[in-house]
Amino acid sequence: IEITFWGTRGSIATPGPATARYGGNTSCVEVRLADRLLVIDAGTGARPLGADLLRRAAGRPIDAHVLISHTHWDHIQGLPFFVPAFVKQNRFEIVGPTGIDVTLERVIKGQMDPHYFPVEMTEMAATFAFRELVAGPFAIGDVTVRTQYLHHTSIALGYRLELGGRSVVYATDHELHRRMYEVRGDPPAMLAAADRHDAEFQAFIEGADVYVADAQYQASEYPARRGWGHSTIEDVAALAARAGVGRLVVFHHDPMRSDDDLDAHIALGRRILAEHGSRVECLAAREGDTLLV
Repeated sequence: IEITFWGTRGSIATPGPATARYGGNTSCVEVRLADRLLVIDAGTGARPLGADLLRRAAGRPIDAHVLISHTHWDHIQGLPFFVPAFVKQNRFEIVGPTGIDVTLERVIKGQMDPHYFPVEMTEMAATFAFRELVAGPFAIGDVTVRTQYLHHTSIALGYRLELGGRSVVYATDHELHRRMYEVRGDPPAMLAAADRHDAEFQAFIEGADVYVADAQYQASEYPARRGWGHSTIEDVAALAARAGVGRLVVFHHDPMRSDDDLDAHIALGRRILAEHGSRVECLAAREGDTLLV
């Protein structure tokens, strides 16, 4: 399994010298498994990914599955700039969670409505298919994809990709329940429910070779951001230790955090892991980096 990061930032793109090392594009990850190409989320990182895919394809058709965790702007706003979508011979299946009152296809096409964007999706010459998901497993060729509902401000899914005994979890925009309920001052019965929810999520990531995780905040920052749908580095590191993952890759970096700030952020995560006696490797997702699993 080969994982390449094309966009690592959360909420809004943050180009500039202060973010040059870890990157300023929003969420987009390329995963290659055997002969399958998967793209997870299509934030602004989808633009450079698209250019690179065309270069590598050298005129051959591109066939990919695009797994959308949820349809907030920072996870879909690169699609209108994804150049392979304008090439007739290419084919893309866009996969994402079933909405409550609107289809996935309508949301994706909606961001290219003339009110918001000068080119409509009908101008894209590639073939598109849409698949809506609920929690549960499905297959893409030989790849098993398991899904888990995340705790966010919109319907969101985490993905666990499994092939040949190896596994990668991508779970961004997830707020661990226990921290939120504690800060809110909920009664013991609610805390017990929070623990059950968090235990279900821990089971989902258990033993994964790579866990790409939303750890946007720190505990000191969290009270002012409770309910925004993101977790703290302290909680995510402790969770990774309990779940026995191989590598914790911190992702969805806060747009207000510089590269130097991220260095300190990761150092904090490593300290928490050490306090738990864990040997889990902890690193920050960096644009352009490729991990082999």
